[in-house]
Amino acid sequence: MISSVLVANRGEIARRIFRTCRELGIATVAVYSDPDAGAPHVREADAAVRLPGAAAADTYLRADLLVKAALAAGADAVHPGYGFLSENAEFARAVTAAGLRWIGPPAEAIEAMASKTRAKELMARCGVPLLAPLDPERVTAERLPVLVKAAAGGGGRGMRVVRELAALPAEVASAAAEAAAAFGDGEVFVEPYVERGRHVEVQILADAVGTTWALGTRDCSLQRRHQKVIEEAPAPGLAEELRETLHGAAVAAARAIGYVGAGTVEFLVTADGRPYFLEMNTRLQVEHPVTEAVFRLDLVALQLRIAEGEPLPATPPPPAGHAVEARLYAEDPARGWAPQAGPLYAFSVPGGSAAAPRVDAGYADGDVIGTHYDPMLAKVIVWAPTRAEAVRRLAHALERARIHGPVTNRDLLVRSLRHPDFLAARVDTGFYGRHLAELTAPDADDRPVRLAALAAALADAAGRGRAGGLPARLGGWRNLPSQPQRRSYRHEPGGDGYEVRYRVTRQGPVPEDLQGVAVVGIASDGVTLEVDGVVRNFRVSTYGDRVYVDTATGSYALTALPRFPDPEDRVEPGSLLAPMPGAVVRIAEGLAEGDRVTAGQPLLWLEAMKMEHKITAPADGVLAALHATPGRQVEVGALLAVVVPERDET
Repeated sequence: MISSVLVANRGEIARRIFRTCRELGIATVAVYSDPDAGAPHVREADAAVRLPGAAAADTYLRADLLVKAALAAGADAVHPGYGFLSENAEFARAVTAAGLRWIGPPAEAIEAMASKTRAKELMARCGVPLLAPLDPERVTAERLPVLVKAAAGGGGRGMRVVRELAALPAEVASAAAEAAAAFGDGEVFVEPYVERGRHVEVQILADAVGTTWALGTRDCSLQRRHQKVIEEAPAPGLAEELRETLHGAAVAAARAIGYVGAGTVEFLVTADGRPYFLEMNTRLQVEHPVTEAVFRLDLVALQLRIAEGEPLPATPPPPAGHAVEARLYAEDPARGWAPQAGPLYAFSVPGGSAAAPRVDAGYADGDVIGTHYDPMLAKVIVWAPTRAEAVRRLAHALERARIHGPVTNRDLLVRSLRHPDFLAARVDTGFYGRHLAELTAPDADDRPVRLAALAAALADAAGRGRAGGLPARLGGWRNLPSQPQRRSYRHEPGGDGYEVRYRVTRQGPVPEDLQGVAVVGIASDGVTLEVDGVVRNFRVSTYGDRVYVDTATGSYALTALPRFPDPEDRVEPGSLLAPMPGAVVRIAEGLAEGDRVTAGQPLLWLEAMKMEHKITAPADGVLAALHATPGRQVEVGALLAVVVPERDET
C-alpha cells in the first residue's frame, strides 16, 4: 500500500492529486520553486521540499532533485502530474531505481510514445490510420498548408501552421529552436495541415493484468496556439461507427506498448469523418475531469490503485450526461493571447448547490501570478444531463465569477460557449481563427461600462464619506453646491476612458448623461441603481487605483484616472514596449541599430509562461534603437526598440 505521495508538479494538478490522496488516507509531499514558496499547493501539502531556483529547468525539470526530495520527505511513491517530467522515461526509471513507486505507465511505454515520429511508425504497424509525413525540402505550393510539429513534448510548443512556401524554411528553424529550448530535442517534422479538423481523443485506463478501458471520447477542438481552451465529453455528433473505431484504435495503441495506467490517444477527425492518429499522451490530461464527471470515476484514485497492483473490473461503468470544461487563463486574447502577470486580489466561482461547478484552481485570493510557468489560473467544469444544459450552466458560472487581478480570457470563454456554432456543435480547430475578432470585439453598446463607472464613482464617494466627505448611505447627503461631481475611469484592458458626472441633491446623487438611471442605494462596496425601471446591483471592489465592478451580467475592470496626467507617461511614436513580463530569447539574425525594417518584420522574441511571443516592426522605417539583448528579463511596458520613419533625403 502507498502511504505517502510526492507530486512532482505544481499548481492545480498538484492540488487535485492531493485532494484524492487525502480522501484515500495517503500523506502528501509538495515540491516548490522559489516563486512558488507561498503557493496553495505548498500550503495544502503535509510536507514540502524546496527546489532552489525559479526557472523550470532548475527546479521542476530536475529529476535528481525530485527523487532526492521524495526520499528526504519519506514518500514511497511519486506522481508526475502533467507537463514537466510526466512523460520522461528516464525520470520514471530514476524513481523506480530509488526504490520508489512510479504512479504512471512503464518507462518503456513512455519511451515508445515519446517521439511523435516513432509513435506514428509504431501505430502504422498496428494499422492505425496516419497522416503521411512530408519532406520539408520537397513540399510544393500545392501541398500547402502544412503543419510543422515538434517530435517531442506538447502544449503547442514547436508547432507552426505554414501557408506560404517561402516561409517554410524559417518556420521549420523557428519551431526547432523552440522545441530544443522547451524539450531538449529540436527534432521537428512536417505533415499536411487539415483545415476544419476536429481534435477528438480517447481516455485510456489499463491495469497490469491485461484489462484496458476506453473511457469514451472528448472533443478538444477549441484551441489557441495549438493549446486547448474548452473541452467536453463525450465528443458531440460522432457517428457510432466512428466512435467504435476510435475506441478500438486507442485500445490497440495501448496494448501495443504494454500500457499500464491512465493515458490519452489523440486523433484528428476530418470534416468527412476520417480519423488520423496524432499522438498518445502517456499521462493524465489537463481535461480529465470531464471524463470523470461523465463516468462518475476518480481517475487519480484509479491510478493509485493500479500502482498498488489492484486490477480493474472487466468493464467500466456506463457513461451518463455531458460535461464541459473551460480553462481560465491569465492572458489577453484580443492582444495576441499575451500572458498577464500580477496580484490576484480575489477569485471565486459561484457555487453552493449540489449542481455547483467543479473548480480545479492553482491560485487563490492574494496569490501573485508570475511569468515562469503556464498562465492557467483554473479549470471550471460542469456536468449536466444534456450538452445544452451543461454549456448554459458553465457560461452562467463564468459570467458571475469574481476575478480581480490580471486580464483573463473569461469573457472570451463566455462568448465562445454562447456562439451559435458552438451551441450547434459545429466545432473544429479553426474556430478561433474564424471567430476571434468578433469574440473579442468591444460591445457596440457602452452603456453597461458607463453604469459600472458610475457605480465605481459612487462607491468611492461613499468610502470617502466615512472620512469626512459624503455619507455612505442615502438619506444624509449634504446640500452641496450644484456643480457636478466628476470622476474618470479607463475601461481595462487598455480601453476607452469614461467621465462620470453626477449632482448631489438632498435626495442623493443624480447621474448626468445617463438617462433612465436613478440611485437606489450606496455603500463603499456596492451600489444599487434603477435602470429603465429595473433594479440592478453592482458589487464594487477597490485595490489602489484599480476598481472591479461585478454584476449579474458581466464584470468590469476600471482604472481610476488622475485629474492631471503625468507628462512622463507619454511614449514616443514608434516605441516597441514589452507587452508582458518575460525574457528576451533571441534577436533577429543580423539585426542592428540603423537597419531598415518593414512593417510586420520579426525583430525579437520574448518568452513568457512557456510560450514564445514575436515582436514585429509596427511600420516601415529605421531601427533607431535596440535596447533588448538575449537573456534580459523585462517587465511589462519596458522599452525594447524604437522604429522611426525613414527620412526623405530628396
